[in-house]
Amino acid sequence: MLYQHTITQLQALRLEGMALGLQEQFTQRASSDLSFEERLGLLVDRELTYRENKKQARLLKSAKLKVSSACLEDVDYRPGRGLDKKQVASFASCDWIRGAQSILLTGPAGVGKTWLASALGLQACRAGFSALNMRVPRIFEELRVAHADGTFTRKLQSIAKVDLLILDDWGLHPLNQEERSDLLEIMDDRVGTKSTIITSQLPVEHWHEYLNDPTLADAILDRIVHQSHKIKLKGESMRKQEVETIAEIGKKQKAS
Repeated sequence: MLYQHTITQLQALRLEGMALGLQEQFTQRASSDLSFEERLGLLVDRELTYRENKKQARLLKSAKLKVSSACLEDVDYRPGRGLDKKQVASFASCDWIRGAQSILLTGPAGVGKTWLASALGLQACRAGFSALNMRVPRIFEELRVAHADGTFTRKLQSIAKVDLLILDDWGLHPLNQEERSDLLEIMDDRVGTKSTIITSQLPVEHWHEYLNDPTLADAILDRIVHQSHKIKLKGESMRKQEVETIAEIGKKQKAS
């Protein structure tokens, strides 16, 4: 049939959205009542939506977010968590990324730092920004390998291109001299141009001591702390509460 040939041509032109839209129009009777301009407009809208969804899926896959289900709409603002609803809501526009600002998330284990970082990463991908989530020990492991095989510069360049870099589990293990130098390179590439989220159990005021090199610590923190939003999460472990809730539900089900 003629329309099948047209669909094949659209696919050859990589207009997959329009091809799907045309198939839909031929299977929906209501489309026959529309004018040519209306049907063409629907096809163009279908193509734009298809491309946006495909780009978002690609960005999310590349981001490697730790908690894929986390989103800003589901943030728990219960009292005592240390979250300012207006501040978190302001992050939804992603203007902080456009302004090359960063976010420092600190607090005890289990209070939701990684979850919130993932939610912010998802929001960035929704807005068309690239993101990458990496645990700090893993990124240094990859950089060690890059030093050894001669791909260090290329690795730094790939990290520098990411609009939002999420560094998870900052401060869990002491850094050696090479790692401190590598960290400075990473942050120097990002200052004033890209955004970073750091999650850490260590309060920001202890980071200088953690870096354990006054000169490099000054240089690194100068590139991290300035132009950053600081959020100190508080309260009991969310994971512990979740386990207790599941256990309580189990008890009620057995009782019934």
